[in-house]
Amino acid sequence: MRTDTSPGTLPAREHLPAAPAGTPVLDVVIPVYNEEKDLQPCVRRLHEHLDRTFPYAFRITIADNASTDTTEQLARQLAAQIPEVTAFRLEQKGRGRALRAVWSASDAPVLAYMDVDLSTDLNALLPLVAPLISGHSDLAIGSRLTRSSRVVRGPKREFISRAYNLVLRGSLQARFSDAQCGFKAIRRDVAQVLLPLVEDTGWFFDTEMLVLAERAGLRIHEVPVDWVDDPDSTVHIVRTATDDLKGVWRVGRALATGSLPLDRLTRPFGDDPRDRDIEDVPKGLARQLVGFCVVGALSTLFYLLLYSGFRVFTGSQTANALALLLSAVANTAANRRLTFGVRGRGGAVRHQAQGLVVFGIGLALTSGSLAALNAATSEPAHSTELAVLIAANLAATVLRFLLFRAWVFPDRREDDAARAAAPFSSSSYDTAPFRAGDVADSWPDATVQLMPVRPHDTDARDLR
Repeated sequence: MRTDTSPGTLPAREHLPAAPAGTPVLDVVIPVYNEEKDLQPCVRRLHEHLDRTFPYAFRITIADNASTDTTEQLARQLAAQIPEVTAFRLEQKGRGRALRAVWSASDAPVLAYMDVDLSTDLNALLPLVAPLISGHSDLAIGSRLTRSSRVVRGPKREFISRAYNLVLRGSLQARFSDAQCGFKAIRRDVAQVLLPLVEDTGWFFDTEMLVLAERAGLRIHEVPVDWVDDPDSTVHIVRTATDDLKGVWRVGRALATGSLPLDRLTRPFGDDPRDRDIEDVPKGLARQLVGFCVVGALSTLFYLLLYSGFRVFTGSQTANALALLLSAVANTAANRRLTFGVRGRGGAVRHQAQGLVVFGIGLALTSGSLAALNAATSEPAHSTELAVLIAANLAATVLRFLLFRAWVFPDRREDDAARAAAPFSSSSYDTAPFRAGDVADSWPDATVQLMPVRPHDTDARDLR
């Protein structure tokens, strides 16, 4: 799983600005491998549909990933015959690798892909990309599993698809309905930041992209589609399902350990209503209080169990110190991740050291309470000891929250926002040409302008 820092923070979500006609607004990628039978009918049908219905300039890119039949030659013929068609050749297999290569090199502000069999009704294409053009959404997917979708396919594929999406919901808490439909789109500015985090190069590529996008707080638009299964599909179901499950495990482990820098992408937009200031209330205070109380309750229970266990073998002071030390380490780790949202391993040792200082304060309070109890009575009952310790821990808990919030995990979102607002340095981008099969390590900082293409506009397609 990639753990490198993302190239930058996402820009504010906005409507794509207008510009001269002819600039490609949409780049539809068709990844193919040995598709000499279906390639020409697919491309010509897609081009006819876009030429007739799509109100902006467009491009169709055939991404041939290591075909061994005549697919490459047919792709070049189509590119020579149709001005809006380009051919792209990679020498390695993998649908995800092909999409990453083409999307990384494309200059169109909206990027999409669809399977070569055109199982999805093309009338859903404009509803798919419209929310991205308007700035409403960051990604868009076609869904075969919504109530209003109309799908024709066999029971085997239906079962596998629904079971796979249940696995995603149960293991990765995915909320989108259909991860496998070959009908998706993404804004180029979002792809520039998100794609470097996606590791898979095969069929799991778009699932991984969607999971990371959702975890990063991006908006995913779903479009119900009409879909007819292709009985001649070359997809190996068992091998693909196995690879997908391996991908689910890999991504789930990375998310659980915090090794992905998703905090760099979380809620990056400048007009998020959740970020608006509320007078006299610190940001995130209510959520942090709830999280701290939950963690505190569990930590207290953990502490009492440890104290009762240690008390069997040692005195009350030693049992209290050991139980408090172990529960303090667990409490700091839990609050770091769950209450204050600090992910990754950076600063973990420092946070634990500061947590131990807070532990020392708690130890002084609880030990002082026990000392006072032992001074008042020579042999206090065990239940009395527990009652005194609970009261002392309540006082220590209030002080612990204040120290955690103000000292151990201070709110650094204002600094992060300042860094996000800073313009990218032009020197940070590599201007070397992009080669087929490579992954772009840097991204051009350019805004592609566009405007609707109207019937009376002069366009390159009218000069054919």
